[in-house]
Amino acid sequence: MAALAGVLAFSSGTSPQTASPPAENAAPTADNAMMLTVFLKHDQSRPPSELDAQLQRQGYYKAFPPEGVEVVRWYAMMGIGQVVTLRLPASRLREVNRILENATRSSSYRTEFYPTHDYKAIGIAAHEKAP
Repeated sequence: MAALAGVLAFSSGTSPQTASPPAENAAPTADNAMMLTVFLKHDQSRPPSELDAQLQRQGYYKAFPPEGVEVVRWYAMMGIGQVVTLRLPASRLREVNRILENATRSSSYRTEFYPTHDYKAIGIAAHEKAP
């Protein structure tokens, strides 16, 4: 949560805002996009089908991901649970956090949030330039 608070503080900028706040349904663009990797760590003492049924009852799959938030990756990781990487406008980070907190509050999942960025093009370019 501390990392999430840091991202919120960082993304808010230091200059005064004179424009209206970004729309809740803003699309990610080159100048406002961020990526967020979310770990949904599950209670390994319960079967996955039971955990999934609980998420269904809590409305997780209906609410997450919210419309306009791009799912870059979503997979199950043995020993962890679900790992989801999203691309979204920084202005929607709070909304995504709230949805995840509400959906997993009384479940057997613990959430961890990691702001990330797409390094693929940079890494490939460095590889191609390497002697």
